[in-house]
Amino acid sequence: MLSKTPRIAVDAMGGDFGPRVNVPAAVRAAEQGASIILVGDEAQIRDELSRCKTEGLDIHVVHASQVVGMDEKPSEALRRKKDSSIQVACRLVKEGQADGVVSAGNSGAVVACGMFTVGRIAGIDRPALAGIMPTEKRPCILIDVGANVDSKAFHLAQFAIMADVLARDVLGVPKPRVGLLSIGEEEGKGNSVVKEAFDLLRKSSINFIGNAEGRDIFAGNYDVVVCDGFVGNVALKLSEGLARSFGNLLKGELKRGLLSKLGTLLSLGALTRFAKLVDYAEYGGAPLLGLKGIVIVCHGASNVKAITNAIRMGSTFTANRAHQHIERDLEANSEIARFGRPSPSHSKNPS
Repeated sequence: MLSKTPRIAVDAMGGDFGPRVNVPAAVRAAEQGASIILVGDEAQIRDELSRCKTEGLDIHVVHASQVVGMDEKPSEALRRKKDSSIQVACRLVKEGQADGVVSAGNSGAVVACGMFTVGRIAGIDRPALAGIMPTEKRPCILIDVGANVDSKAFHLAQFAIMADVLARDVLGVPKPRVGLLSIGEEEGKGNSVVKEAFDLLRKSSINFIGNAEGRDIFAGNYDVVVCDGFVGNVALKLSEGLARSFGNLLKGELKRGLLSKLGTLLSLGALTRFAKLVDYAEYGGAPLLGLKGIVIVCHGASNVKAITNAIRMGSTFTANRAHQHIERDLEANSEIARFGRPSPSHSKNPS
């Protein structure tokens, strides 16, 4: 039986740094009130724990003898490594011993484990990855950012419903403004999938305000922007690359000459706030929505701050009963949930 505090299973072996980052991050999250299960090589985990102050913290260790490498094919890894840290962590959710999983490991394996081990919420055809993007106003959810490279219109509508709940229950937006990513703001713009999704979203119960163009994402006029995983992943990585290059160019310019260096000192506070705004670690990772337990996929190079924030996000998602709210909203939009399935009258064998 689960504790009153949401319990998060952390893949201690995942990512570029493994236990060296994941364990201290879990300890920091536990210091902030989280309940943690560290999953992975027990000897390595306890060695890292011995370097931390853990007295009085709700931290448990579950041994897993295998690790999925970052370059392994997810299907092969899942078939051959039944005792990998990510598989064990997901089984803990399936068995009711944990509420969610945080992993910076092989993202394909994390997504596959989430889908096939944790399992989908009834009515969800495809779970989707929700990226949280900085904007001029407040964070915006871009969904899907890579779980589904080919999506149908009703998939996009389901993504919107799930992200709408995430915006309300985790980001604290009372009535999220939902947009559909397209090549123009006008109704009728976009390919056939986008046009069909537009009609579905317009009839749904969410606050759909129409098409969004790529330049609108960072203006902060939308709280949720919906697209398929192919487009979303390109947009996400383009944004990451732009932020990194802009930072490098800015650093180079600020080091040119005495006046530039003086200006840097005078604007240090603003530069620090800007760096925090565009830092992916502020948001932890990308939640995989549509599963029976929350699974958060983190960047392979995640630092302690990122993993800690991902654990906090998973705890908040669970504590605010977001899964139940997704189920409730699917029921309120039953036509979207039933797409792709035969109606009850058609599913019965003829007498």
